[in-house]
Amino acid sequence: MSAQPTRCRTFRIPIAGIDVVLVGYFSAKQKDFGTLMSAAAADLAARGVRVVGHMVQRRGVSDGGARKMTLPYSSRTLLSYGKVREVASRSQETNATAVVFTTTLTSRQRRTLTNMLGRPAISLSDIVTTGD
Repeated sequence: MSAQPTRCRTFRIPIAGIDVVLVGYFSAKQKDFGTLMSAAAADLAARGVRVVGHMVQRRGVSDGGARKMTLPYSSRTLLSYGKVREVASRSQETNATAVVFTTTLTSRQRRTLTNMLGRPAISLSDIVTTGD
């Protein structure tokens, strides 16, 4: 049996005209996260996407979190469990088609979050590279 390179399956959805919740994941050292979120929302708007909600998970704000800033809250979801519930609630309230993360998601995170949120969870980089 020959070894084949593993391909990461890109999640493709038509993006023009959809409503999304934008989720940012930033360390406490990232002081300009609001500017980064605005830039991501503008990038999405330029592609015909309506951002109907914003959510931010900051890491390292507390003393305990500062020691673990380089690690995600969860390797499965990137976010804390409470934040995932908030994102799911906001997505349902706004009837969002998808949830877009400013951070690149692993295949496992994408699958897990899609199942937990009840709608596609995708990275901004996926839209930027496949949406044109």
